[in-house]
This record gives sequence, C-alpha cells and structure tokens, in this order.
Amino acid sequence: MSTDAPTPPGPVQRSAHRFLWVALACAVCCIAIAVGLLRSKPLERYGALPSFTFTRQDGQPFGREQLAGRPWVANFIFTRCPTICPVFTQKMARFQKQTDEFGGQLALVSFSVDPEYDTPERLTAYAAKHGADPARWSFLTGDYQQLKGIIVGGFKMAMGRNEEDPQDLPNIFHGSHFVLVDRTGEIRGYYNSEHDDEVERLLREAKQLVRGGE
Repeated sequence: MSTDAPTPPGPVQRSAHRFLWVALACAVCCIAIAVGLLRSKPLERYGALPSFTFTRQDGQPFGREQLAGRPWVANFIFTRCPTICPVFTQKMARFQKQTDEFGGQLALVSFSVDPEYDTPERLTAYAAKHGADPARWSFLTGDYQQLKGIIVGGFKMAMGRNEEDPQDLPNIFHGSHFVLVDRTGEIRGYYNSEHDDEVERLLREAKQLVRGGE
C-alpha cells in the first residue's frame, strides 16, 4: 500500500494567510490610533489665572511671569499641616519622578496657605525633606490676603483659617486637588489627589500639554 506525500500549501493558501495577517495588523493599528485619539482629546478650559508674584523658597520673586511658556501643576499645602499635606506633598514628589523626562519643560508649584509661618527658610527645609528638585519645583509664600485672592479667586480652590487664632492648626483648611495650568496661564484641569485614577489622569494630561497637545 502506497502513502501519498503531503501536498505543500499552494499560492492561494499562502496568499490567504498573508491577507489575514495584514488585516489583523491593520485592525491593531486602527485600535491603537483610536485609543490615542481618545486619550489626546482637547482638555477643558477653565479660564486664565490673574497675574501674581510671591516669594519662592530661595527668597526670589516668582510668579506667572517665571512660569510663562511651560505647563505647570499646582497644589496647596502648609508645612505644619498634621493631616493631608504630607500625603499630598508625597504625591507631588512621586509626580516629579514620573515626569523627570521633561525636566524644566514641566514646572511644579506648591502654594502655602499658612504664609506667616511658612517662611522661605521653612519652605526650603520642607522641600528638601520631600526631595524637591529646586530647578522644577517651587514653594511659594507671601502676603496671606494676596495668596487667598489667587487661590480662591484665581484657582477657585478653598482656603481659610480661624481668623481669631492663626495658631489653630485644625482650622486651617485648603483644597486637596492638583490643578493643571497650560503654558499661557490657563487652567486646564482639576484632579482629586485622594483618587489614584485622577492622579493618573493628571500625569497623562500633563504629558499631553508638554508634548504640544491642547
């Protein structure tokens, strides 16, 4: 009894296989493009910040003029805060590491809501404690009412204290959101620091602005 040798695949079979692979590759590319477009959709616009100048941790004037031309991320803290500020600052420090690739193209700014206590010297020590890169991350202090005007009136974030007793730490309050600002000084996003998915969205959208997306 003879056994026939297997017949090698012919040109039609090979062409069909090649077509299937090409179709699959095209489908994957289309999905990747669609996901990319979805993620890079234009960010919301919440209005431009007014001009401001405060004092940086190194004692130098610092404000919108020094930040012009690059996106930046703001948060609001005070150095003797016993509750959310240490975690809030740690999350900013983690964000700093996650965006090292951009260097000075993306700035970080922490506004003190307790400026009478938070002198430049105290802010310098606080920055060092949290590994802040002074080339990228600025800590600002200044006149209390002027800071409140920018934080409440400009950023639309909460800020306040016991006006009769500034030493009443539990009654110093502020918002816990990060704020993303574009290179023109316009607010483009708010992100609840207590939610990891929101912080991930901040990272994604900050990168989008640095890379020229709107």
